[in-house]
Amino acid sequence: MDPLIKSQLLYQLSYTPIRDSEALKRPGGEARNIRNEFESARTFSMARRDISGAVDFAYLEGFAMGDQAVIEEVLALFREQAALWTPLLTPEHPGWRDAVHTVKGAARGIGAVALGEVCQRAEDGAASLDEVKTALDQVLLDIAAYVHEQALRSLKG
Repeated sequence: MDPLIKSQLLYQLSYTPIRDSEALKRPGGEARNIRNEFESARTFSMARRDISGAVDFAYLEGFAMGDQAVIEEVLALFREQAALWTPLLTPEHPGWRDAVHTVKGAARGIGAVALGEVCQRAEDGAASLDEVKTALDQVLLDIAAYVHEQALRSLKG
């Protein structure tokens, strides 16, 4: 996918409101939530079990209409951008507010509601940048587990 298109998609995602019922109303909203698909913990692979819920993948899958290639590109872009944002998330950096605002929009775009909320609180002075970094780390761990799960699924055919 063209980097400009990926960037535009992430930008559009950052301005999409997230409500639990909204994802189900969209085309492709029937996208499954891999945390809730199975009844027994024994049916979980390592990747599924590692997903904490920091990212609502059903929301992202619904927004992307189940197009796994788009989802993978958006998540890869988010991870690349996170590597750029993290060094800015210190009180000493003059651009920390802009970084937090950017993280907030991107987080909301991929379905990382809690990270978006922590960023909003940091902008309001009610949360620390350490809290933002912790929430960002949790999102990145969920993304890694999700990507791993998708890779395992592709191997199984």
